[in-house]
Amino acid sequence: MELFRRRRRGRKPSSYRRGMLAAILEGIPSILLFQLLGGPFVTGYLLYLGASSFQVGIVLAIPSLANTLQIIGALLIQRYSNRKLLFTMLCGAHRILWVLAGVAPLLLPKEYGVGAYIVVCMLAFVGQAIGAVFWTSLIADMVPAQVRGRYFGIRNTILWAGGCIAILVFGQLLDRLPEPQGFHVLYAVAAVCVVIDIFFFFQYPNHPFEKSEQSGTRAMLAVPFRNKAFLKSMLFIALWLFLQGISVPFFNYVMLNIMQLGYKWIAIATMTQNVAMMFGYYMWGNLNARYSSRKLLFWTLPVIAASCMGWGLLSALPAIGVLLLVHILVGVGTGGFNQLMFNFVVGDTPKAERPVFIAVFYALTGMAGFLGPLLGGALYRFTAGMPQWVSLFGISLAVGTMLLIVAAVIGSAVLLDRKLGFPRKRGATEWRREG
Repeated sequence: MELFRRRRRGRKPSSYRRGMLAAILEGIPSILLFQLLGGPFVTGYLLYLGASSFQVGIVLAIPSLANTLQIIGALLIQRYSNRKLLFTMLCGAHRILWVLAGVAPLLLPKEYGVGAYIVVCMLAFVGQAIGAVFWTSLIADMVPAQVRGRYFGIRNTILWAGGCIAILVFGQLLDRLPEPQGFHVLYAVAAVCVVIDIFFFFQYPNHPFEKSEQSGTRAMLAVPFRNKAFLKSMLFIALWLFLQGISVPFFNYVMLNIMQLGYKWIAIATMTQNVAMMFGYYMWGNLNARYSSRKLLFWTLPVIAASCMGWGLLSALPAIGVLLLVHILVGVGTGGFNQLMFNFVVGDTPKAERPVFIAVFYALTGMAGFLGPLLGGALYRFTAGMPQWVSLFGISLAVGTMLLIVAAVIGSAVLLDRKLGFPRKRGATEWRREG
């Protein structure tokens, strides 16, 4: 925590350090909430409600689909520049509705449970998607660029440590309690996390907002598409997330519905993934202080591909060992990918236009991330009558092979291209080279 201790003797911490500390404190109940409601247990809850693999795919894809609405956030932030107020209202509404999405099916006849969950969950993530633009813009201004890589590495490591504890505790709890009672406890704890999270929203500082220099909505939205480096990287990442979404979100579905593992082993596998993710956050964060986000982003790709291909080892090796290996790889890979993707958007784009870069990026990649799980859910439903190995490891093995080819052929050309650069603040046409 050296980042927070460096200050002159006798002086109060700067607004930057206070904001960085507030973001960590707020993130702890937030990650607990996301692990309880959006982690491995959401698949189990949906199966308990009677959801099909296709319906599970829809739920897993909702956050990505909602991200297409970040364009609205980019337009709103130019008019309502009180970023703290708007992100508190929108993200607070998301947290409350997300809990209600799980409570609603318990109050309705069983045949309406899955539909009610999907509808309320969609409403919840509308607020999250739009509010994320305000939050991302605010935190990008809160964290100085020279410490951004290390800070987010430390922050994510701390948060995912809390996530590991939540996964372990509730994995044991859901195995020991009958399913309705276990989920009742889970949603009660999630409701408490919502209250704490919203309280910490108010602890964020509210730095002045620098508005776009463009005149008119059309000109502002066109800026990201005129940036060659950003456009090529964004299109590639969208392709990657589409392919990845066919397999990775269904790891828990395969373990629960095909391998028939209990929540105890789901929790152990997920906790293994989270510990690996914590290590990945710290490792990639430190490397990001020396190397560009785009270059490091490329090196996460083979790790994610290997995690999908690793399912093929089930044909020859003990299942538990293979599952732990797969989750270690996916933890290190996706942890680095998500962190570096975020740093790429907030760190390698011009400050005044950052909200629209964020919105366009997450809108396009969100649509890709939505279509991937939809196709994955349809594939698992289509292969239900085929030999078990097809659903068990065949789909993931095929997706992993495609990911590795895409990384080698397209990813290397896009993310390792030294000729691409981003405009700096000193001049509209000045470019810098990435190392």
